[in-house]
Amino acid sequence: MTLLDLLPSIGQAAPRRFDPAIWPATTSSDRDGRLCIGDVPLTDIADEFGTPVYVIDEADFRRRARRYRTTLREVEIVYAGTSLLTTSIARWVREEGLGVDVCSSGLLAVALAGGVDPARIVMHGNAKSPDELRDAVTVGVGRIVLDSSLEIAYLAGLARRRQRVLIRVTPDVDIHGHRALRTGISDQKFGFTVTGDHAAEAVNSVLAHPILDLIGLHCHIGSQVTDPGFYGEAIRRLIAAMADIRARHGVILTELNIGGGHAVPYVHGDAELDLDTLARVIEDSLDEACAAEHFPRPAVVVEPGRGVSARAGVTLYRVCSLNTRPSGRTFVAVDGGMGDNPRVGLFGAEATVALANRHGSGVKRPVTVSGRHGGEIAHDVQLPSDVHAGDLLSVACTGSYHHSMASNYNMVGRPPLVAVNGGRARELVRRETIADLLSRDRG
Repeated sequence: MTLLDLLPSIGQAAPRRFDPAIWPATTSSDRDGRLCIGDVPLTDIADEFGTPVYVIDEADFRRRARRYRTTLREVEIVYAGTSLLTTSIARWVREEGLGVDVCSSGLLAVALAGGVDPARIVMHGNAKSPDELRDAVTVGVGRIVLDSSLEIAYLAGLARRRQRVLIRVTPDVDIHGHRALRTGISDQKFGFTVTGDHAAEAVNSVLAHPILDLIGLHCHIGSQVTDPGFYGEAIRRLIAAMADIRARHGVILTELNIGGGHAVPYVHGDAELDLDTLARVIEDSLDEACAAEHFPRPAVVVEPGRGVSARAGVTLYRVCSLNTRPSGRTFVAVDGGMGDNPRVGLFGAEATVALANRHGSGVKRPVTVSGRHGGEIAHDVQLPSDVHAGDLLSVACTGSYHHSMASNYNMVGRPPLVAVNGGRARELVRRETIADLLSRDRG
């Protein structure tokens, strides 16, 4: 028995176990030390749905979506469905007044099933297939972002009514941040470069097809962007490009989509993008660029995904075993791995981990949380020294690009996704079974 068991009120007076910058807004700890989200003990979720299991805090998700709308008041917010999308989440997005961007027929179908108005859907993606473009025009998506000359030709042949489009351009803005993914530089796969008349040729191609209604430009400068100034630079360069299009073709573009990629913290001390500062940067950069080019102010679109969903999600794992090496390094093996958490192996992602089923009574020590199906969940994280098999661990900030990137590595079914809100838990996506996996095998 620990001092916390004898005097549980000490736990209430102690420093917070859960950094509010990383964990969902409703995260708390009960008298037994159990981690709770949405007023639901995570042990109850693990008992009912098994582990591994993804948990999403509906209140946190909605609060972050709402904050984008209230902070960026003059900006249209379109949620990036690639980060996390189910029919229920599409409904949350719709109810909070956001649009949805998709990059496949599957995501498009999910958004529609969630009741999203096709006019509020933006179709993205490089190397879109004719079938994907056909699906988009058939349901009447509001905008399609064109990424290549071949896509322009495909879409012109498929469209049966005037289709609003944007051209994706690379503004050559290099964010070079810690763990940042750079997609705004010229030497990468997306879009048309502003330099070398590449984008100008795309404009010529679109304008040659009267059924395509060119309304604006789109860019995405990267992911995990911490400095809002990079978006200001992108705005200035794209307004200059829009002014050049006006001079060449007499066409005034009315929409500027600056993408998403807003940084969120995964471990204590990580920087994040400040929305209030971003709002000021957008306003000031637009004023400055439009005045310099004598260009009418376009409507601005922002596409956050990770910024809305990442911190609303956690993943639960059951500890299977511990293995301490002669070097002193301890591996805590859990019942998940690369199939449900690929970001560590793909991107070297870091993570925050907490003991979720009780108060730890031992001094914290660095351990590596390893997966039983290969790879690591988290490297050198601090956990109590008394962690043992059967304990429940919670990994923070997994609401983005975990469920959406999960695989059947080693023929293991993908985990369920469970939403919590107001003391209730609800399964949004069930666990994948062996029968599901065999149903696709035609042997």
